[in-house]
Amino acid sequence: MKNNHNFKFIDLFAGIGGIRLSFESVGGECVFSSEWDKFAQNTYEANFGERPQGDITLIDEKDIPNFDVLLAGFPCQPFSNAGLKMGFEDTRGTLFFHIARILNHHKPKIVFLENVKGLKSHNKGNTYRIIQNTLEEMGYNVYSQVLNAKDFGVPQNRERIYIVGFLDNVDFSFPKPFPKQIKLGDILEKDAPEKYTISDRLWAGHIRRKKEHIEKGNGFGYSMFDENSPYTSTISARYYKDGSEILIKQNDKNPRKLTPREAARLQGFPDSFKIVVSDNQAYKQFGNSVCVPVIKALSNQIKLSLEKPRKKYRSMELDLFNYDKYEDRKIASY
Repeated sequence: MKNNHNFKFIDLFAGIGGIRLSFESVGGECVFSSEWDKFAQNTYEANFGERPQGDITLIDEKDIPNFDVLLAGFPCQPFSNAGLKMGFEDTRGTLFFHIARILNHHKPKIVFLENVKGLKSHNKGNTYRIIQNTLEEMGYNVYSQVLNAKDFGVPQNRERIYIVGFLDNVDFSFPKPFPKQIKLGDILEKDAPEKYTISDRLWAGHIRRKKEHIEKGNGFGYSMFDENSPYTSTISARYYKDGSEILIKQNDKNPRKLTPREAARLQGFPDSFKIVVSDNQAYKQFGNSVCVPVIKALSNQIKLSLEKPRKKYRSMELDLFNYDKYEDRKIASY
């Protein structure tokens, strides 16, 4: 495969490598990866044969080898509707600017970012605008769109925003949903171990909390699915706690949680993908991961756009990272 690589990429906030899987499938070669969580590093190493470097804030951009494409599923917490909605005011929000720091130094041809759907509307749109403006001022022609995993061959309702930037003025379009009849039963194991059936105590708690929410007039509480369900709700990193967002109906006994392998399939990972951590860590990892088939569709569109005739989009040379000026710039943006 080394002789067939068409481009080099780096994998930032790599998690367990879902984005990497997809870009390798269209001819990419990963030359650098970064992920701070040691359990995710273990899974990444088991599947790709290399251990990602750690905290991106401690990595000097000059130590990163040259590359053509920057990939980053940067953390969702500052921008999630479930969080504090602090955005760039949250210290985690500044992690985006380490992406920008690396982009400004290396000027790769393409940047590919993934985040939660709420990023676009957060803080009345200001959070997204700061990201877009930063990319455009570095010369990138920016495209963004929300795509849903259930439209790309997996039985999960999972909306995420994808941001793609090109230094070239390319003819790019986001992938269209493809018609494929799917249902949850397609990814369920035939005989899930009994340990995934929830206890009487936990099931009683789910029933009680759902009743309380209904009485208050809201729709919170557990969600139940069966093999004929066309898709589930979104799996999250908290799934390991009680499984409430996706419970699988069983005949004559309490419902069960997804197995870790089913969670992997729900995100489109192949069965050859190695799960080398505890169940709880596996649920966190797959809940935090990307949906692989969506990224594959996107990576293929990016490849196609680069193969079409195009004009060179002139890159602006900026000195964004004089940090004194940069802090003034960031404050002014608010």
